Order: sequence, then structure tokens, then C-alpha cells
Amino acid sequence: MLGVLVGIGINQPRGISIKRWCYGYLTISIMFDILVVLALLNQYAWLMETLLGLSAGAATGLAIHVAHHILEEDEHDEKAETKKEKPLIFGF
Repeated sequence: MLGVLVGIGINQPRGISIKRWCYGYLTISIMFDILVVLALLNQYAWLMETLLGLSAGAATGLAIHVAHHILEEDEHDEKAETKKEKPLIFGF
């Protein structure tokens, strides 16, 4: 799953629009949910193990994505702080 996310772009969609990327991700999520229900209802051990691995890859991809946003926010905060004029000792 991490490989799929890297392939389509975790932080920046590769070759497709944001809207199309979101629809693709939504489709993958719904298919994943259906497979989980089938695995639990029919007790397919191989499918449950595969889904466990896929969920670990998806969680890693999400962690990378969130870390990217944290770094962007840190850069945004630093830029905002440097634009503000620092007051002098007595406020003049």
C-alpha cells in the first residue's frame, strides 16, 4: 500500500488533478472496507493477513503525509515571524 501511495504521490498527486486523486483514494478506501467485511465474515486468514499488511502501509503513508504538512506549517510560521518587526527594547 505504501508503494501504491508513493506511486500516485503521497503529498502531491503525480499526473492527475487533486479531485481525481481524491476520488481514487476514496475508491481504494471503499474497496478496502468491503474486503475487510468479507474477510471477517468468511474468516479468510490469508485475506486478513493481507489487509493487515495493507493497513500498515497505509498508516505509514498517512504518517509521511502528516509529517509533510507539519513541516509546511513550521515553514509558514517561520516566515510569518520573520515578516513581523521585532519591537525594540522600549517599544519604539
